[in-house]
Amino acid sequence: MASLSRHRLSPADTGPALRALRAWTPPDAPSGSLHPGDVGWLLRRDDATVFLWTDTRADARADAQTSARAEGVTTAAPVAVGFLDGPVLRVTTAPDADLGALAADAEDLLVPGNDATDGLPVPGWEPDTEEPWLVFSWTPEPVSSRAVQVTESDTADRALVHRAAFTGSTLTADHWRTMKKSPAGHLAVETLVRTPAGEPAAAATGWFGGTGRCGLLEPVGTHADHRGHGYGRDAVRGACAALADRGASAVAVLTPASNEAAAALYRSAGFTVVRENLDWTRPDGM
Repeated sequence: MASLSRHRLSPADTGPALRALRAWTPPDAPSGSLHPGDVGWLLRRDDATVFLWTDTRADARADAQTSARAEGVTTAAPVAVGFLDGPVLRVTTAPDADLGALAADAEDLLVPGNDATDGLPVPGWEPDTEEPWLVFSWTPEPVSSRAVQVTESDTADRALVHRAAFTGSTLTADHWRTMKKSPAGHLAVETLVRTPAGEPAAAATGWFGGTGRCGLLEPVGTHADHRGHGYGRDAVRGACAALADRGASAVAVLTPASNEAAAALYRSAGFTVVRENLDWTRPDGM
């Protein structure tokens, strides 16, 4: 029987959660909802909140106890990390976590309106077979790319590409600097591709999960004015190469199955689909 404690971590205190996620990241595509990079991307926001569940049992895994050392967090074995991504509670668990106990503890987070989970089955909820996510994986290989590494002088253009790629985005250069200064900032690699005229055309952020572990792309975008010229593919391949140079064994990226343009981009960059992920959703009336 698990003895769970849930901790709310501010951005500055997310080190234990990031270390736990890195320890759980496999050599191939991550099997859970969250990669350290998902938390890293969340930390562009000053008000980000991350949840760390620990198991305070006396026989909890001793080799994981050091991952829970932080202000306000007891020295206990991490068993899950999660955060609310809009109405979706995204969670990755330790391999031997008690999923039933975690689901029961998460009940007060799953208020009406928060009607889906990613990575945490909830008793009585149902897999959402209508909106699957494709999990792509890339195996390191020689790469040729027009992408360059993003420097401080490129930050405004990196943010501009994101806003132009994603309708409604309000991302600023300051958000990017906040992310880079966060406890996850050292895990990020960023690439930018410019047109022959020097205009920012596409960009990708990659996240290192550790030597011999899978990296992650999040986010990737091509400026709406510069699509169809291979700039996005070059940004992706440049980020993959940078992660492989740091020691990543593979690189994963996820996209909704309905996003055919994104799926085509990743296939053109050398990715293959390794599986589908399904969210768990609250049935009507619950």
